[in-house]
Amino acid sequence: MTTVESHEASAEPASAPATPPGRTAPRLRSLTDVLAETDEKMRTGRAAGARVWPTGFDSLDVALTGGFRSGELILLGGPQGLGKTAMALQMLRNAVSANRSAVFFSYEHDAHSVLERLLAIEAGAIAGSDGISLTKIRQRFEARHSNAHSMSERFANAPGGAEAVAALERYGEHLHVHTSSGLHTTLDEIRTAIEQVVSQESQPPLVLVDYLQKVPVAQFSGSEEERVAVVVERLKDLALEFQVPILAIVAADKGSLVAGKRMRVNDLRGSSALAYESDVILILNDKYDVVAKHHLVYHLENAERFRQWVIMSIEKNRSGVDHVSLEFRKRFEQGRFEPEGRLVEEQLIEERVFRD
Repeated sequence: MTTVESHEASAEPASAPATPPGRTAPRLRSLTDVLAETDEKMRTGRAAGARVWPTGFDSLDVALTGGFRSGELILLGGPQGLGKTAMALQMLRNAVSANRSAVFFSYEHDAHSVLERLLAIEAGAIAGSDGISLTKIRQRFEARHSNAHSMSERFANAPGGAEAVAALERYGEHLHVHTSSGLHTTLDEIRTAIEQVVSQESQPPLVLVDYLQKVPVAQFSGSEEERVAVVVERLKDLALEFQVPILAIVAADKGSLVAGKRMRVNDLRGSSALAYESDVILILNDKYDVVAKHHLVYHLENAERFRQWVIMSIEKNRSGVDHVSLEFRKRFEQGRFEPEGRLVEEQLIEERVFRD
């Protein structure tokens, strides 16, 4: 796992036929030029259409007709503590384990915390619910007196632990962690780091920004709503410029963080530009909070079962279906979700019907 520090200099992107990632194509082009470029891609065995990054969450990939696409800005929102970072990091893990590259702009966690989370996710993928938990991983790292002097030794007898370490060693060079700062990691810094990763990898990475409202804008004195509008517009520009999918975690308005309320797009904190500029919007809700109440009143045993699931609503999707609700089982002890999701069968609350 490569750590990209916030002060590193930019690098020139790798050259390639047609327009390389990170180098903007001419804005005014004849259709003849586009046809010629497309023919050249097909002649040299490259994909002529959008490049697709599967998320590794089966039912989500089906709904998105394959996964995230090059040039897309994807927003992931939801209440605090519901696993937005865990799900996004799991998507990055799925990408790099499938021989893709990824870069994580982490405004919330340092590089070692990301390593701990990835170990737990990997152990869960290998050993299922018996895999070593995130808490026990942290305890083993924090132990001062141990005969184990390497990660392989320290996790050798943990369920899924040794295999998880080996997996991280196998794909770690393709997952880049940028220790980001709400004061210094501006949009220009993000662009420079993406350009550097493209140069190193010679392929476009999946980009994760955690989280969007923490991205500063240099020499900006407007309101938070105006700043968020600038950030989301620039992130979309970067997605198009580098032909990468950018997945940005989005915080919720404080007023929406109440039990029993279903969070929707208009509850995201910042600007209406969030809805207009993005290509895909995914909103997480706790199933217990948003399932219609008759499923609880008449079936009391459902309450505990529903607490084990998160609902993902596809609120917007320019490349496929939207207004679809999927559910995924939580495995928070390992900081992950079960990737085999399914369509929600129960009726969910709608604010216009169930508003207090």
